[in-house]
Amino acid sequence: MPVPPAQPPIASPSHASPSNTAPASPPPLQSPLASVHAALGAHLTEFAGWRLPLRFTSELAEHKAVREAAGLFDLSHMAQLDVAGDRAGEALDRALTGRYRGMDVGRASYSLILAPDGGVIDDLIVYRLGESHYLVIANAANRAPVAAALGERLAPFSVALKDLTGRRTLIAAQGPAAPGIVRQILSDADRSLVDQLRYYRIAPARTAGGTEVLLARTGYTGEDGFELSAPSERAVALWEELMAAGRPQGLVPAGLAARDTLRLEAGMSLYGHELSRETTPWDAGLRHFVALDKGDFVGRAALVDPAGAPLPPRRRLVALSGTGRRAAREGCAVVLDGTAVGRVTSGALSPTLGHPVALAYVDAAAFPAQPAAGTVLDVDVRGRVQPFTVVRPPFYRRPRPAA
Repeated sequence: MPVPPAQPPIASPSHASPSNTAPASPPPLQSPLASVHAALGAHLTEFAGWRLPLRFTSELAEHKAVREAAGLFDLSHMAQLDVAGDRAGEALDRALTGRYRGMDVGRASYSLILAPDGGVIDDLIVYRLGESHYLVIANAANRAPVAAALGERLAPFSVALKDLTGRRTLIAAQGPAAPGIVRQILSDADRSLVDQLRYYRIAPARTAGGTEVLLARTGYTGEDGFELSAPSERAVALWEELMAAGRPQGLVPAGLAARDTLRLEAGMSLYGHELSRETTPWDAGLRHFVALDKGDFVGRAALVDPAGAPLPPRRRLVALSGTGRRAAREGCAVVLDGTAVGRVTSGALSPTLGHPVALAYVDAAAFPAQPAAGTVLDVDVRGRVQPFTVVRPPFYRRPRPAA
């Protein structure tokens, strides 16, 4: 099924003026919460074709609030793709790397969509909403290629694909106080869902203010919390309900900058950094999310040898923990015995831990096996070599409630 374009088409270069001025880019897409962002004085940035809050106050304050209380994120830029039809599960089994026919209704699955050569087109969350109904959440930057690939792969199964991006908003409440805040805004009939929904589960619900939502216990921060999908015309009302309930408990609006440092502390990969069309699931350490024994799927042939065994990775993703205050940033060289053997893909001075953390790829030729925890590697940080230690991710793990 054809999917509506994400934005107006760009003028052809043949329409340029005689002065060879490049055609103007289309204006960024606006979140349904744009008026809220303006009222709060958010510092905005263009991201994946959208105009979004980078921060509302400071990245550090927002990061700290999520770790200690709760943060509220506008994720309306994330692609929401509706998949429905009698053979929807079978079609997704063929299109993606995981198992979907056997998923229980109400479950979610972290998933990958691969190119035929095994490269990662995107990482996704797939929710099973009904026996023949699924919701696929994709990264904003990959909305068009994911929609195109899914449309092509689902067509032989007569499965309908609808792009709901823009028509539905997505808001995430994340942090230790988030469950209590979400419980407060739900209708009396649905408040028990907060306790019933385990991690990676989803259910329809209604707020006390009358907004119909899909309530998912998922997130990208390493904290407990929920993501709420709702019709875009209800976006402002839903945001205001959450803020009114959560403000006394320390809930603050949070932007993209804090979301990035939170996900890095949680050891979560980000497309365009740890994942790309040049990356295979084996490179990224995501073998657990590839069901080689389920039958054929797009990209499988490129991942295995003639006997069906997984091919070795070309590089290995490692988590690195440093000392001091100098962060290793994306692009910094990883050095072994004076020779560059890899590159940092994400790095920051961890606001929670107080020392540098990074994710990096190292060449499989230099590391025939995954580097063990405790291995020391050097990183060239702006001309100065600093030691980093390989650790098992995540860097930060949220405290578990006492039994």
